[in-house]
Amino acid sequence: MVDDSPAPSDALLRLAAAHGVVPDHWGFHGDLRRASSATLRAILAALGVDASSPERIDLALAHVDDMPWRRVVPPTTVVRAGREQHVPVHVTHGDPVHVWLELDAEAGGGRRDLGQADVYVEPRTVDGRQVGRATFVIPGDLPLGWHSIHATGPSAAARGVVVVTPDRLELPAGLRDGRAWGYMAQLYSVRSRRSWGVGDLADLADLGWLAARETGADFLLINPLHAAEPVAPLTPSPYLPSTRRFVNPIYVRPEAVPEAAYLTAADRALVEWAAESVLPLDLEAGPIDRDAAWTAKRTALDVIFAHPRSQPREAQLAAFVAEQGPGLRTFALWCALAEKYGSETIPPELADPASPAVAAEAEALADRVDFHVWLQWVADEQLAAAQRAAREGGMSIGIMHDLAVGVHPAGADVWSLGDVLARGATVGAPPDMYNQQGQDWSQPPWRPDELARAGYAPYRDMLRTVLRHAGAIRIDHVIGLFRLWWIPTGAAPGDGAYVRYDHEALVGILALEARRAGAIVIGEDLGTVEPWVRDYLSERGILGTSVLWFENGPDGQPLPAEHYRRLVLATVTTHDLPPSAGYLAGEHVAIRERLGLLTDPVAVVRAQAEAERDRMLAALRSRGLLGPDPSEREVVEALHRYVMATPSVLVGVALADAVGERRAQNQPGTDQEYPNWKVPLADSVGQVVLVDDLFANARLRSLAAVLDS
Repeated sequence: MVDDSPAPSDALLRLAAAHGVVPDHWGFHGDLRRASSATLRAILAALGVDASSPERIDLALAHVDDMPWRRVVPPTTVVRAGREQHVPVHVTHGDPVHVWLELDAEAGGGRRDLGQADVYVEPRTVDGRQVGRATFVIPGDLPLGWHSIHATGPSAAARGVVVVTPDRLELPAGLRDGRAWGYMAQLYSVRSRRSWGVGDLADLADLGWLAARETGADFLLINPLHAAEPVAPLTPSPYLPSTRRFVNPIYVRPEAVPEAAYLTAADRALVEWAAESVLPLDLEAGPIDRDAAWTAKRTALDVIFAHPRSQPREAQLAAFVAEQGPGLRTFALWCALAEKYGSETIPPELADPASPAVAAEAEALADRVDFHVWLQWVADEQLAAAQRAAREGGMSIGIMHDLAVGVHPAGADVWSLGDVLARGATVGAPPDMYNQQGQDWSQPPWRPDELARAGYAPYRDMLRTVLRHAGAIRIDHVIGLFRLWWIPTGAAPGDGAYVRYDHEALVGILALEARRAGAIVIGEDLGTVEPWVRDYLSERGILGTSVLWFENGPDGQPLPAEHYRRLVLATVTTHDLPPSAGYLAGEHVAIRERLGLLTDPVAVVRAQAEAERDRMLAALRSRGLLGPDPSEREVVEALHRYVMATPSVLVGVALADAVGERRAQNQPGTDQEYPNWKVPLADSVGQVVLVDDLFANARLRSLAAVLDS
């Protein structure tokens, strides 16, 4: 980004700080880097703040100072259970005010009047009016939940949200002194002979049950199942969804919908013909064709949707719709509009979901809206069945879902959530060792101010859907609950700045919703994360993540197994690296060289990779985990034995490692250059491995014996 000033002014820096924009950060080479004036102004603009001139900056600074005094009560107050907290209430100076709480119905309901604390604050003149501040006490004995605060008086009538969150999310009893292990899989890549070209929720149920029964696994971590576009071409990345709240119906198994059993012969033939066009894809080792799979499935699901449902089934559907609230129909309406106009070409006059034009379209497209509502219901049923199968198979945790960082810039959430998502900036990452040009994930970030103004309802609703049928949830890039790297539109990935979030609110709400769902929470805290963040998450009961290749001691040697953190999910690899067999062979260097992603000389990067591998092999040998001339399988198993020697409460093994796959699922920093998120599960010679044959695979059973010993 071109800068037109030598350095940010002090006033611009103060304004940036007031809005949580951090002007500098440490680069991966250890150098301090400062954002340009142009970057700071652009990010402030994305936050709705005009910093285009010195005069505008001064005006914006004054507005920041006055804003709290313009509000009778804060829009959202987040407190921890057991702790008293003061809340400011602003009224015309000298006026009386009455403040009370309406308690969450899920916590028993009721009303609590709040007492005023003896705290004097000088009144302030705001917009020509003298405003006084009264301080009220939120008591420490409130139940967990979502309460509302109300204030009334001669010059005030206002309402806000008060969220009481757990101080700490406790582990299940079985994990407090023990450990659990499980598999990590990209669900779309793990297919059976009955899949429609893409691994689905019926495969998930089978995979969970078999993993528990055949190998003793306690959990199954899968990629995000968030919804993509409803029409081709589908975005392949599960980390760039249309919405994070709802489920991608491509994972629905049509034959598993109960009404499919009662179709007429003619309708059953239509479903079978649709399946015949994609069933052969299950045996192909080439890139997964989501467009073909979804086109066939949508044809079949249209047929099944049209079949009459029994009275109890209609009642169950109605109950699901009522539980999900208006957000479900809004999402379904976006899907119907995307079908009609294209997901990225919805006309500008339909940009506002509350407009009369959209209301007219909703009426005209009512049947398609109902179809997309129904799709979410059947997906929810099949998700519930998968978690039930995993637990019945013997898993202590079951399905571990994954929450992506953000959403597609032209998706349903951007259309429906309004100003809660920022315009004019995207989320990414500054340059690091593995992505030396930085990353732009093209996702619009939450606006911290608007999220608080909305009472964190969009965040809460999203969490509730992902947690509905989860034994655990992994939060991708959990540092995003503290800060995100914002990149102004049109800027290079390195020309961004961090924006801070209210982590006490975001982590607290996450803990509250997980507590209600009975789920464990794992934060992916890899990369540059301040030590205090890991300490904070651990104190709140949020587990971290340790990847063997990234865990090194101060001397640059592999971190001794006994020095790993206990409260983490420890793994050998991650989906952003090649499977272990490929990593050992230097595939992570070869890919980046081939795609032009290296900024350092390839010989230097290759030498660094070889030295890293040699250090790890030496560490394995020093512990007696590896002989002098090991096979690839023996090295992979030794790596997992090393991780099993850690105190980590959770240990994960990639299914790709278990069968000897060498190809990476994803190469960060690429879009079309590599078949990201399209690689089907295959063995060391490239032969597709199906769910039907997975647990007879000799390599998998050998590795599972290491983990279940």
